[in-house]
Amino acid sequence: MREFSDLTPLFDPRSVVLVGASEREASVGGRTLANVLDHSDFGGTLHLVNATRPEIRGMRCFRRVAELPAVPELAVIAVPAAGVMEALRDCAALGVKFCVILTSGFGETGDEGRAAEAEMRALAEASGMRLYGPNCPGVTNINKRLGFTFSPAFANDLRRGPIGLATQGGGLGRNLLQSMERGTGFALWCSTGNEVDLQVADFIHYMAGAPDVTVIGTILEGIKDGPRFLAAARAAAEAGKPVVALKVGRSEYGMRAAASHTASLTGSAAVNSAAFRQLGIIEVDDIDELVDVASLLARGRPRGGERIAVFGSSGGACALAADMVGQAGLVLAELAPETTEALAARLPSYAALGNPVDTTTVTLTNPGVIEETLAVVANDPAVSLVMMPMPLDYGPVSHTVAQRMVAAQGHTQTPLVPVWMSERTGAAYRCFAEAGMVPMRSLRNAAKAFRRFVDHGAWRPGTMPAGLGAGLPETPLRTLSEAEGKAMLRQAGLAVPDGVLARSGADAAAVAARMGFPVALKIASPDILHKSDIGGVVLGLRDASAVEAAFAAVTEAGARHHPEARIEGALVERMAPPGGTEILLSVSRDPVLGHVMTCGLGGIHVELLRDVAHRLLPVDAAEAGRMLRELRGFPLLEGLRGAAPCDLDALCRAMAALSALVEARPEDFEEIEINPVRAGAEGEGALVLDAVVTLRD
Repeated sequence: MREFSDLTPLFDPRSVVLVGASEREASVGGRTLANVLDHSDFGGTLHLVNATRPEIRGMRCFRRVAELPAVPELAVIAVPAAGVMEALRDCAALGVKFCVILTSGFGETGDEGRAAEAEMRALAEASGMRLYGPNCPGVTNINKRLGFTFSPAFANDLRRGPIGLATQGGGLGRNLLQSMERGTGFALWCSTGNEVDLQVADFIHYMAGAPDVTVIGTILEGIKDGPRFLAAARAAAEAGKPVVALKVGRSEYGMRAAASHTASLTGSAAVNSAAFRQLGIIEVDDIDELVDVASLLARGRPRGGERIAVFGSSGGACALAADMVGQAGLVLAELAPETTEALAARLPSYAALGNPVDTTTVTLTNPGVIEETLAVVANDPAVSLVMMPMPLDYGPVSHTVAQRMVAAQGHTQTPLVPVWMSERTGAAYRCFAEAGMVPMRSLRNAAKAFRRFVDHGAWRPGTMPAGLGAGLPETPLRTLSEAEGKAMLRQAGLAVPDGVLARSGADAAAVAARMGFPVALKIASPDILHKSDIGGVVLGLRDASAVEAAFAAVTEAGARHHPEARIEGALVERMAPPGGTEILLSVSRDPVLGHVMTCGLGGIHVELLRDVAHRLLPVDAAEAGRMLRELRGFPLLEGLRGAAPCDLDALCRAMAALSALVEARPEDFEEIEINPVRAGAEGEGALVLDAVVTLRD
């Protein structure tokens, strides 16, 4: 993996060359020049390159980058696609370290464009020059008011703040920036375009170390380099900076659209989500939720278990807010007696003094009391967040209330969160926005954001995913026989029943007699994976004649259903003890993010309910326990309604042993499916009953 570069010269360069500078206001080069000269606070050296004009806006133009009198830290390329490679070669020859390629018309257009990108990538690798783009809107450093971008909205989107954005897709990224209208403040924004070199991962890694960024937001359409993304996300987690992510491409429709847009792999949605959970990345479902959650995290750090207060002047809105809190699985704080006494001293006798706190019409007759009572509630020792439903706009009255609520925020560290429910967004709404209190637009959205906030506070780092087996070239695959696969698992430390491969019915009967009845008999063929589906498994055989008959039946079924299959005989195994719970356990290789473990309750729980949990490797016993506890059916493993609990320790050890087997040789394994593992009662262990091992040749 290529080392992460310090991107400071990209976001805060001392000298820049604009290649393709133009006087035409509507052109990419013209808009970029205007943003730098008219709307940025750039105090460094600016060079202009234009092949046909000697000067623009009184500034000298050079015909080519090669003619520049000094080496700029940053080059911004705004020439048509046909001229990009010449400009990049000139930059590399001069020693420019960073190039922003605004120009489109490359990988997103087809094979010819992808070939041009391959040439760019080769130039970057040979020269050490880093490329951002192509097909990107440029660099926006809001905290330093620097815009090396052609966006006509740059001049209007300049509310400073602590949130850094790294997005794939310029339109959605700019949409996020324009949440500044409700008070969100941003530090940096980069939209990575076609990612010929620098990727979203590089920008997340940079923001993890940027002192003016405390929260990172990202929109992902695809991850090209899984281990690089995982390393960047680990850096953010280690720096204590929450990452809030919207992953496009979680449905079949979204995957197709994302692939056509970015020409990158979207990856498995389940695997992506598993990686996000392991890394503490907060996955959200839409743009407005990303803004809500990132803005809330920018105002305070959760610890887990936060309690909520609801404060408002509409009884119905407060009741609905409390309902949303409950539906989100959150907990309303129980106010201290001192808090209730202070409220009773300041509010009318008919006000609701519990939680929710309903001040009623006092907002109309005495709005000054809002500041005092809201601060009292926010400073209650049980309260971590305050939800303030605002169902309507009363014009000047609402504006006065908003001002008092803003003043109350100055008396407490507890985030006060207005929820603006009205379609009218007048002076009161703008008052909240200007104070950076970021009004949320519905009670449902607010409760969902609070839920994400609380859950992130409860997250604790476990084993971090390493991207084992990611990015390997495609190779032929080979499936081991069940006997071979189980022998490998036994050697790795998993418990496997005694079993012997028999070549004939008589051989099978003799093996069973030596082993001791009852036995199970299974067709042995590397070409038949789902043996039960064709009648290739017979259980509970109690004498030699039954074993011989079963051998004939399973081999005949195999030849009938799979006439091309290689049938090696039948595997005779000692029957597992009765009872226990069947568990599906597998490790499969995701091409982008690497090997992922899946576990779930067997039978209908997997086939019908899809009750499974996923983790990227490595998985140790502690992480295995957390996986099992994510299952909806976990109470069955604990012993539901008096049933004996399963041997969870043995099951976790088996999962860790399976992980260790693949960790030792990730390049060799494509998939291991154990279906089922029999988890016995406490002390009985976890036994591998069936396994399919697929290797990479």
